[in-house]
Amino acid sequence: MAAEEEGEEKKKMAAAAAGGGCCLRPFSCEQGLLSRPDGSAAFLQGDTSVLAGLYGPGEVKGSKELSDRAALEVLLRPKVGLPGVLERSREQLLRRTCEAVVLGVLHPRTAITLVLQVLSDAGSLLSCCLNAACMGLLDAGLPLSSLFCGVTCAIDADGAIVLDPTTRQEQEARAVLTFAIDSTERKVLMATTKGSCSVEEMQQCLAAAQRAADTIFQFYRDSVRRRYSKS
Repeated sequence: MAAEEEGEEKKKMAAAAAGGGCCLRPFSCEQGLLSRPDGSAAFLQGDTSVLAGLYGPGEVKGSKELSDRAALEVLLRPKVGLPGVLERSREQLLRRTCEAVVLGVLHPRTAITLVLQVLSDAGSLLSCCLNAACMGLLDAGLPLSSLFCGVTCAIDADGAIVLDPTTRQEQEARAVLTFAIDSTERKVLMATTKGSCSVEEMQQCLAAAQRAADTIFQFYRDSVRRRYSKS
């Protein structure tokens, strides 16, 4: 029964995305998979999947302690090997996004650690990490000012915008842009660009990402409702 409901949600999501002039790969999410973290979530976008584990608020080391808010740390683990420069750069983007919504002032002198493990990368990895992070924060029950989601856009050689691109589409694209968008006013919390594009193209990508965000936030609601409606 749960599988049928999830299949229906994917069909609704695809229809909603098509109506908004965008095309997103099917989503899937499961919360509470891990027992040791205070919150966890596995998020899948097409064949890209990320597992998030959140620890805290808890005890913080003296050197990292902040007197007015919680110290937030994000660790991104690649599928194989050790984290490199790319992972460190993405950790900073993810941390800034989380800090924008987590009400850390309610937990001063504590530490919050978010660990993201890449399970598979088939494109749009950063946006999948953002979505996994948000669902992990929700599962941990941390106070948030709003939710957020990640949307990746690629601009191909002809200037067409491709939402939620695969690895091949990213490699062939002239530019790849990723946005973190909040759920209340659809404001941009974080943006990063690889490649070159005009201001007009960036604005078009942002508008497409904001439309896609409506679909993702609806998926969040359906996913959480489905989890807590189980008897």
